[in-house]
Amino acid sequence: MEIGKWLSVVGIGESGLSEISSLARGFIDRASLIVGGKRHLAMLDTQQPSMIWGSPIELSIESILKYRGTPVCIIASGDPLCYGIGVTLLRYISIEEMIIIPAPSTFSLACARLGWSVTEVETLSLCGRSPDFIAGILAPNSKLLILSAGAATPQLVADLLTQRGYSASRMTVLEHLGGDSEREISDIARSWAKSDVAALNIIAVECQIDSSTTPLNRLPGLPESAYHHDGQLTKREVRAITLAALAPIPGELLWDVGAGCGSIGIEWLRSHPRCRAIAIEQHSHRLQFIADNMAALGTPHLQLVQGKAPMALQDLPTPDAIFIGGGLTAPGLLDTCWTALRSGGRLVANAVTVESELQLLQWHQQVGGELTRIAIQRTQNIGGFLGWKPLIPVTQLVIVK
Repeated sequence: MEIGKWLSVVGIGESGLSEISSLARGFIDRASLIVGGKRHLAMLDTQQPSMIWGSPIELSIESILKYRGTPVCIIASGDPLCYGIGVTLLRYISIEEMIIIPAPSTFSLACARLGWSVTEVETLSLCGRSPDFIAGILAPNSKLLILSAGAATPQLVADLLTQRGYSASRMTVLEHLGGDSEREISDIARSWAKSDVAALNIIAVECQIDSSTTPLNRLPGLPESAYHHDGQLTKREVRAITLAALAPIPGELLWDVGAGCGSIGIEWLRSHPRCRAIAIEQHSHRLQFIADNMAALGTPHLQLVQGKAPMALQDLPTPDAIFIGGGLTAPGLLDTCWTALRSGGRLVANAVTVESELQLLQWHQQVGGELTRIAIQRTQNIGGFLGWKPLIPVTQLVIVK
């Protein structure tokens, strides 16, 4: 091992240590401590000191750090940086201190069995995560690879596909990939009733949309019918314009202030899986609407904060973008948001009343930005003819700090 690299992370497959390289075997043999799960440690033919991962895992990492400077080897499944322990370790230990030797990931093995291109599938792990994430990646003819949390996961996935209008999708469960017990089970989601599934499995889904289902894309401006709401919903045309102004970038954090039914935060998150968002809403019944919409639209990671802005904004992490959809007349709200926003961040505020419009005008005079009036008209029946019905105009202020 290179000088300074005291920690090795060795990925192994279902066949165990028989297929690892001589380099990886050397790290295991020289280790003062070997760390892994019960299944992995049972594969070792050595009397070296070992430690089984505990819960919470942070306590185990604290114990590992006490060995800093002496050889420690961690045994992991497949590719440690593909939804694996390597990702967690790098939050505490720099790559300059460790060497990672991956084995083929479960995704790679599944694609090899199915003849799928790794670059053309959507991948997701449900280990410790809500199955509702699947709703965010559903699309006609898409191929999904889903790491299971256990034997019960395939049935949960089948139920969700059926509920979301993809009941005709074919599911293939691949068990113990790369091992002597490897097996495939396949069926249509709506017919899925397999009870003898191994705990170690991955689910492949070939998405087929039901004829009665309307697919939802990932661009901003989902139809109003996609949301549960009480009328506090940014109309789809205005929502598309607003999201374009907020300009979501992977990894960035949005504050959705006065979130209503959560549409702006949800569509920000749907733009990319690494986007983050916090929805701030004071009304409990609207928080329930947000929770329902999060589950239905595949964004269960939207963080909810109940409270009235600006007080509810205290102690929240620094945002990259802020949307104010309600409460503009609350004293100090714009000042608080502007102060919290990072340099280079975007603030977008929408007003529909004269009073809130006046707040935006005064703020524009104070800090600048761009004011836009958005007027949308939709057709409606007038007798036997079509006429235009205007929606309430929206005044929008966009500022880059």
